[in-house]
Amino acid sequence: MSITNEQELNGMKKISEVVALTLKEMIAFAAPGMSTKTLDNYGRDILESYGAASAPFKTYGFPGWTCISVDKEFCHGIPSDQRILQEGQLINIDVSAELNGFWSDNGSSFVVGNVASEHENLLQASREILHEAIAQISGGVRISDVGELMEKSAKRRGYRVIKNLTGHGVGRSLHEAPHEIANFRDRFNRERFKKNTTVAIETFISTDSSEAVTLKDGWTMVGNKGGYMAQHEHTILVTGGKPVILTSSNGV
Repeated sequence: MSITNEQELNGMKKISEVVALTLKEMIAFAAPGMSTKTLDNYGRDILESYGAASAPFKTYGFPGWTCISVDKEFCHGIPSDQRILQEGQLINIDVSAELNGFWSDNGSSFVVGNVASEHENLLQASREILHEAIAQISGGVRISDVGELMEKSAKRRGYRVIKNLTGHGVGRSLHEAPHEIANFRDRFNRERFKKNTTVAIETFISTDSSEAVTLKDGWTMVGNKGGYMAQHEHTILVTGGKPVILTSSNGV
């Protein structure tokens, strides 16, 4: 959305703080032996304590309050009483919500428990690429240039990017213009970031796959060639200089 006054900026700051703190608390709460539904309900309670509504539930009728994906699930995983978290599993939590007509989005991949993990290099790459990309964003910068930076940075580290999952505009709805902020140079995308707008920037860094495909449940996505994926996401305010990370409280 385009921020035109202090009231709109404060509205985006508030909901961004809510989703960021919810994500941070869910990451701290996640533990081996816990079902993903228990974790999701915990996130729901935090959102409701602020008066916020789950964005995927409100927008799409998603069967949960947050998206929780485990191991080789890339995104949009459905919380379940039957899915029990195990020590060392790769997990992704995506929290997006609405409050007083403003919407914000953030997410993070991490490992359950306190064990050394084979996924740490992937996670570190995803976090670093996210911040490298954000540092390059200001009004007038081509979206495709930032996408190129992300893909090249992933390739240098030995990883791939998922090409059919993208960041997006956010603010007055969960997904709005610019609708595609890809992790690669999309030569057909001539859009530029606009000053005083809010966007969700997210990584999709993969070990093996280049596309995500939807499972029979209609929601959960996995890689077209298997493997693992890490996602990290911030909602930011684009400025004429250094962007403002509105979801910085999540610690990503």
